[in-house]
Amino acid sequence: MSGQPDRFAVLSPKEMGSVDHIASRTIPVATLMENAGRAVAWAVKYFTKPCRVLVLCGPGNNGGDGYVTARYLAEMGWPVAVAALVEPREGSDAAAVAGRFHGPRVPFSPEEAARVDLVIDAVFGAGLSRDVQEPVPSVLAAAKRVVAIDMPSGIDGATGQVRGYARAADLTVTFFRAKPGHLLLPGREYLGQFEVRDIGIPAEALKEITVTTWRNEPGLWKLPVLGLEAHKYSRGVVSLCAGEAMPGAARLAAASARRTGAGLVRIAAGKAAPAFRLGEPGLIIDEEPLADLRKDHRRRTWICGPGLLPEEVEQVFPQLVAAERQILADAGAFSWAAGAPDRLRGAAVLTPHEGEFARVFGAPGADPLAAVRAAAKRVNAVVVLKGATSVIASPDGKVALNTHATSALGTAGSGDTLTGIIGALLAAGMEPWDAACAGVWLHGEAALQAGNWLVAEDLDRYLGKARDKATRLQGEP
Repeated sequence: MSGQPDRFAVLSPKEMGSVDHIASRTIPVATLMENAGRAVAWAVKYFTKPCRVLVLCGPGNNGGDGYVTARYLAEMGWPVAVAALVEPREGSDAAAVAGRFHGPRVPFSPEEAARVDLVIDAVFGAGLSRDVQEPVPSVLAAAKRVVAIDMPSGIDGATGQVRGYARAADLTVTFFRAKPGHLLLPGREYLGQFEVRDIGIPAEALKEITVTTWRNEPGLWKLPVLGLEAHKYSRGVVSLCAGEAMPGAARLAAASARRTGAGLVRIAAGKAAPAFRLGEPGLIIDEEPLADLRKDHRRRTWICGPGLLPEEVEQVFPQLVAAERQILADAGAFSWAAGAPDRLRGAAVLTPHEGEFARVFGAPGADPLAAVRAAAKRVNAVVVLKGATSVIASPDGKVALNTHATSALGTAGSGDTLTGIIGALLAAGMEPWDAACAGVWLHGEAALQAGNWLVAEDLDRYLGKARDKATRLQGEP
């Protein structure tokens, strides 16, 4: 996928392997290994004061990084020993750098790990493809503190899943770009302090592979800028389908759409109109039938689902699809489409949480990236799987991973606020994937500014500041 900033790229272990291979055409693997080990040693130096260190080395290149780390720490005067799970293959680059470490070698055992102050985990790294087996779990479990090279051993770099056993690190140092397992749960919780270090791989190496995954940050997308001639219709009209039973959800979505910058927000309330009459004075409440309202060509963007019962979605969603409107589907739309995802075809953006996603598409399972990509392709819509790490997938395979949020968003109504934010950005003319990515980031930033004990009604008050911050950041290199 072209056009996305390389600095936000997230590489699977397979893609990182391709980048390493490309880089090795001009930079010897041993040099990259040397740079990696030196980077880890300096990260450790800044992380903790000098102490007794044991470096656990596997047989591959991750182990090679460990041998180099051990040598640099020893040259700094730290007491360092190495324990090899398996010796590197003779003639390999890892074997070459292993031979340059002349410090003590000790058994790969829990006793040796317990004896030191710090264990450096260079056993497997991000490319692990099988469950970790003994003695690795026992040895890592005996450590007082752990620094992981690339990835804590036992975390799948592609999915973030624990493969048999993983010991949480206090510091994790990876190279060039983050991997999905660094950002997805549960792997993200095992990293401790997380650093991505430059080891000399040229950014041009990315141009020879197809990057499909990015970190969700300002600069991956750009928010619309208000021109001097902006007016309420050029800023965009957001329309919401409201129900009789739960008007609060539509109110929350409407408030966040206005605060995000929508020029006009209208609620198609029908018989429920009296429940909205005492709402915000800036809202327009429509009583007319949807068949009449959808004729207004200025009302291009519609939110369908918050506060709606399945039977209410049945009445309005097909009409909006028939009118070729841009639809953001949430909440009640997923109850209506339970077990029947094709009902949602015609929507531009879907914003389910994990339970709603499972209800429609099946549980995301151990590989949420693959599951959300497949769902987006199935219904030809951008799908936002909301969570601690939100996964935002486009039908063409693009994925953004968002960690810019807080667990304080786990409160009733915050999802309705998100739909309003994304709806306003869609109405302003952003493409669906960009609008979804930007909306999720703004939602998280508003929550971070609101504090730990927010309620959904708090969030919209911080959206102006969140948007200002995003505008500042999106222009930074």
